[in-house]
Amino acid sequence: MELSASPRLLSSPISLMLLKPKFGFRVPQTSSSPFHLHPSILSLKPNYRMEFTRTVCCASSSERNGSPAAISSTASGPRVGEVKRVTKETNVSVKINLDGSGIADSITGIPFLDHMLDQLSSHGLFDVHVRATGDIHIDDHHTNEDVALAIGSALLNALGDRKGIYRFGDFSAPLDEALIHVSLDLSGRPHLSYDLEIPTQRVGTYDTQLVEHFFQSLVNTSGMTLHIRQLAGKNSHHIIEATFKAFARALRQATEYDPRRLGTVPSSKGVLSRT
Repeated sequence: MELSASPRLLSSPISLMLLKPKFGFRVPQTSSSPFHLHPSILSLKPNYRMEFTRTVCCASSSERNGSPAAISSTASGPRVGEVKRVTKETNVSVKINLDGSGIADSITGIPFLDHMLDQLSSHGLFDVHVRATGDIHIDDHHTNEDVALAIGSALLNALGDRKGIYRFGDFSAPLDEALIHVSLDLSGRPHLSYDLEIPTQRVGTYDTQLVEHFFQSLVNTSGMTLHIRQLAGKNSHHIIEATFKAFARALRQATEYDPRRLGTVPSSKGVLSRT
């Protein structure tokens, strides 16, 4: 690259500070040149390295809805909810990490429910730890209900003020002949619309009526609006498992951070609450 300049420019030490030899500028010199390089140019140090910094969380006067511009859970650590529920019928402890990697660790005493909670963890990429003992010698009803109540409460705690999340989730999951659609809103308003036609009364020892009761209990404590629709399906196991998979993916969408929202509450009211 050739650089041409007037003798007056190159004879000025201040002007020569703009020139950086590391860029490969070359000034042609001949014996007839009426000017020479000022000695200060030989001692210049390059100052052209560019650094990119991404600020995850910073409080400022421009905060929206009273929230700092946070777009990642790394600003305050993972979002974890932990609940222990003890009654005369059951003893349940739940821990859920919304920013996990899909670690499933559930022992409820109900094998089919454990299998469904594994789907929630695996497809939602949540770390789900559940320990439950209950009066399953009577039936699975109380344990199924209290596990769902505890998961909903843990989810509520993990979400906190719900700032920065997408809030809405929508997913259709196929499993062989079954196809289930789930749409949900982390609105703070509990509501369940459930439309599954499960052809058998049991899958293994699990009463298939408990599927609706599970989601109703979870909705009640989490403050979630949840719609479940069966678009196709004949096999009871497939229908229920596709439901949990679709729910997991929809919940994953809803709880993830929206980078464009910059940590604000996803509501025109400026607040999402349980009530």
